[in-house]
Amino acid sequence: MQTVLKSHKIQVIRPYGCLNATNALEFERDLTTTLAQEDISNLFVDLADVESLDSSGLMALVSALKLAQNLSKGFQLYSVSPAIRIIFELTQLDGVFEIFEHKAELAV
Repeated sequence: MQTVLKSHKIQVIRPYGCLNATNALEFERDLTTTLAQEDISNLFVDLADVESLDSSGLMALVSALKLAQNLSKGFQLYSVSPAIRIIFELTQLDGVFEIFEHKAELAV
């Protein structure tokens, strides 16, 4: 379902395929487990390989964002395709999440 790259205090999670009701709980568990680690200060989610996102996948991201805020940790999304970005825009969550087009734009 995903690949994980780890660096000092930064972790990148790269989900792929569909983020939907079938795997949203596992995805959310991976996000929250990562955020709960004391040595992680920023979590970046690379959505480049995500083909579709339903409300369950979106709620997993929202839950992780809330947890990151409560833990005073960074949580950013990047490489969001136009098809996925429209979901954030339609739900008006594009103003809630930090969304970057490319990895190079991330504020590390």
